[in-house]
Amino acid sequence: MAVQTVESANAATPAAGSVDLGPAAALSCRECGHRVPLGPVFACEECFGPLEIAYDFAGLDAAELRRRIESGPASIWRYAPLLPVPADVAGKPNLNPGWTPLVRADRLAAELGVTGGLFVKDDSGNPTHSFKDRVVAQALEAARAFGFTTLSCSSTGNLAGAVGAAAARAGLRSCVFIPHDLEQGKVVMAAVYGGDLVGIEGTYDDVNRFCSELIGDPAGESWGFVNVNLRPYYAEGSKTLAYEICEQLGWRVPDQIVVPIASGSQLTKIDKGLRELISLGLVEDRPYKIFGAQAEGCSPVAAAFKAGHDVVRPQKPDTIAKSLAIGNPADGPYVLDIARRTGGAVEDVTDAQIVDAIRLLARTEGVFAETAGGVTVGVTRKLVESGVLDPALTTVVLNTGDGLKTLDAVADTGLTTTIRPSLESFHAAGLG
Repeated sequence: MAVQTVESANAATPAAGSVDLGPAAALSCRECGHRVPLGPVFACEECFGPLEIAYDFAGLDAAELRRRIESGPASIWRYAPLLPVPADVAGKPNLNPGWTPLVRADRLAAELGVTGGLFVKDDSGNPTHSFKDRVVAQALEAARAFGFTTLSCSSTGNLAGAVGAAAARAGLRSCVFIPHDLEQGKVVMAAVYGGDLVGIEGTYDDVNRFCSELIGDPAGESWGFVNVNLRPYYAEGSKTLAYEICEQLGWRVPDQIVVPIASGSQLTKIDKGLRELISLGLVEDRPYKIFGAQAEGCSPVAAAFKAGHDVVRPQKPDTIAKSLAIGNPADGPYVLDIARRTGGAVEDVTDAQIVDAIRLLARTEGVFAETAGGVTVGVTRKLVESGVLDPALTTVVLNTGDGLKTLDAVADTGLTTTIRPSLESFHAAGLG
């Protein structure tokens, strides 16, 4: 992520270190380990590395924690003891996302040749129909704690809608920035909540750079950018996917997980969530593999993985999977580390394979995925066919959004036939 200066990153920290964010203890640099007090800061002042939440989980009893989680609300707030939120978070105006279905996908498994059990974690049922509601819910609580009055973001579409909806529910102003050429469905869904929606001429990476500049401008001092100055808190929302998957599997870590890659943050935080559950004694410590999925038209992490590189070379996106079209993914190097450490991989698929996979998932399981879901299903099929993913192991595939948001991808789907309103016409069409 582009960082102007450490001073601009630290510009608006009036409540730093004095907020109530539950078990969150500090911000810790992922590179050098330097710690700073909690605040709207995203870059390390020592090495410019990314900051993430460090917790104090001391004194948590595994059995009691499990009982508390299982008796909690059917949302991400059942995991409040493990998240950077105050204890009373469930009582505040919030969209309360999460606890989405883990669909046992036996018909899809038969098509793909998976015998060990295949599941689709379907996040299309969140309030704005994508997993982004999870991360925005976390960022909203941080924005409240730090006294921000405007909620903002740079977005490839889904995040814009999630921010607009969350701000409306919380009574905050929203102003979000998107590439000017997004799918019309995502533009409408972001605009309908009444906030300001601003199109930027350029790619998502151009939008993100602009937002980083705006943070250092006086006009942005009261703004909480969920994926920039609030990014450490925002990113923690993705952990709840790992928590839910394990709980829904009977408090068991799946053998293999296939995760779409945009910035890469979702994949890294799913890994973090699994490691936390293991360290807290909520699940058995057992090996697992994490696989990353990208579209061929924007696959800088997959390219680096296949070449054996540790550095991710930026690309200019050109794919129908616009929600994943981030050419310079901030967490790309960390994704490479996790894929290699867990014995996973990072793979990509063409736009045609994405469309085929969307239709396959819809036909076999009744789940209509957006293009990002087509990427994960398509990559899963490719990994099985290449022998990289073990079909005899329990596998979870993520669908992170609703296909109604990306109708253009399957726009040529339509009527099977047209008949007259008569039995003769019905039988003549061979439908009986």
